[in-house]
Amino acid sequence: MTQLSPANAERLRQAFLQCRDMEGTLSEQLEAYAAAGREIYPAYGEAVDRLVARVHQNGGGENAPHPGDPMPSFILPDDAGHIVTLKSLLTKGPVAVMFYRGRWCPYCRLNVRAVIQALDRIKAMDAQVVAIMPEMQEYAEKFKAESGAPFPVLTDLDNGYALSLNLAIWLGSEIQRLLSHQNLANFHGNDGWVLPIPATFVVGRDGLVKARFVDPDFRRRMEIDDLLAALRSASEER
Repeated sequence: MTQLSPANAERLRQAFLQCRDMEGTLSEQLEAYAAAGREIYPAYGEAVDRLVARVHQNGGGENAPHPGDPMPSFILPDDAGHIVTLKSLLTKGPVAVMFYRGRWCPYCRLNVRAVIQALDRIKAMDAQVVAIMPEMQEYAEKFKAESGAPFPVLTDLDNGYALSLNLAIWLGSEIQRLLSHQNLANFHGNDGWVLPIPATFVVGRDGLVKARFVDPDFRRRMEIDDLLAALRSASEER
């Protein structure tokens, strides 16, 4: 099984920086980084394709809440250890609930950066963003600090909330070997190699899902214009 060499790790880091700073939509940045990844580390790209096919076949994410469904509540600690609930957030306006794989994931870092760049427009709608990830508090804190995210980053330890939404998936032994350079067991406090399917749910003040983006292929995320449109629609509801 091909491992990621230090030289190729540096090439991936440089590719990430180039994609992060390029002009274009979030989708274009993600696609550019995925293309670079396939060139630099083809074994991983091919393994991800097989993982995505397996998750699709098993219906991963299909039973997560759909528009019109109530969004199950959560009670989770944030990066500072304070307890945050969905109910408390909804008293202030609609909320974009976003699941991330972790601070180590370049696609998540591109995603959160694009959301931060749109945050003034989100706040103008009296809407909010909350990020949920399976990493322990110290790494959630680092994710928030490194990204500059001014919104809560919540820890869903052992993927309990993601599991309740049918979003948690086991990566499999092939991906484990190819990601052996990432210390996920240390980040998660366990060696389960389970991650959430990256997803975004726009939840209205009434607690109902107004829009969602759920795709087992973590290389794809909700486009920022679509997120803004969904939040705008939710903020106009009374």
